[in-house]
Amino acid sequence: MSEKIVVLGSNSFSGAHFVEHALQHQAEVIGISRSPEPHPVFLPYKKCQQPAFHFYQADLNHDLDRIMEIMYEFQPDYIINFAAQGMVAQSWQHPEHWMQTNIVANVKLHDKLRHCQFLKKYVHISTPEVYGSCQGLIQEHTHYNPSTPYAVSKAAIDMSLMTFFRAYQFPVVFTRAANVYGSGQQLYRIIPRTILYFLTGKTLQLHGGGHAVRSFIHIRDVADGTLRAARQGIPGEIYHFSTDRNISIRSLVCLIAEHLQVSFHDHVDIVDDRLGKDSAYLLDSTKAQKMLGWKDQIDLEAGIEEMILWMKEYLDQLTQQPLEYLHKP
Repeated sequence: MSEKIVVLGSNSFSGAHFVEHALQHQAEVIGISRSPEPHPVFLPYKKCQQPAFHFYQADLNHDLDRIMEIMYEFQPDYIINFAAQGMVAQSWQHPEHWMQTNIVANVKLHDKLRHCQFLKKYVHISTPEVYGSCQGLIQEHTHYNPSTPYAVSKAAIDMSLMTFFRAYQFPVVFTRAANVYGSGQQLYRIIPRTILYFLTGKTLQLHGGGHAVRSFIHIRDVADGTLRAARQGIPGEIYHFSTDRNISIRSLVCLIAEHLQVSFHDHVDIVDDRLGKDSAYLLDSTKAQKMLGWKDQIDLEAGIEEMILWMKEYLDQLTQQPLEYLHKP
């Protein structure tokens, strides 16, 4: 009998790739998001045969009763929650929206899910932003030091879930991934934005000179780790997914320029950094490797080349899509 999975936030970049990965592993999947399904160019699972996938439009803030009806009808083995207000810089403009969705709505959801006896595992997609700026490799027990409203909201819901785990044995598993990228990513993210600007001759604004250091991991590697966390993860535990390679944003943009054979200096403007931007956070994935048998497989050069091919193939459609993040409360 196939596994049954509900994916909250299935329209998100990470959620859509997880749906594809789960379908490829013979799971029966329900996707729930507050918005209608976007253009198929952003939904990799549209390339799959989809008789085992069903989508429902429902908002965690307003349609919780409907979402719980779906849960009780479907009775999933696993729930994977990608649903969140996810932007960092924009969280300063309307912090109450981030607190409402990422904390209040999620607490209400968790308080209902704790009564679901059919649920084997609840995978909560957390973020390394909860750690703030850190030196060296970050392990799962590193103390929280959030520096933005987004990070505060994610740290708060993580702590709330841990109280549910301790009080009710709620079967939560936490995952935190490095900066994800891949085909189908929203165009306002650094890698697709850089590729699109270089392909179309636009000038890219590089915040703070691009000195922030990150690790970039391909979304298919993260989807693999997320399914492993659902199947094999121990409730109450946190798992990191990252590569061992660190790169500054400036070096990343230079790498993309080399792949596209364009001049960095002709296509990039240096602008002021954004408020509360962490200078570095680098995750230690040893635990996921040992406990889940996980390892990243796609190196950065191969992943960037794949994204370039995807963006060239769908350039006409992509140039019609919004280039900026459009906030919805």
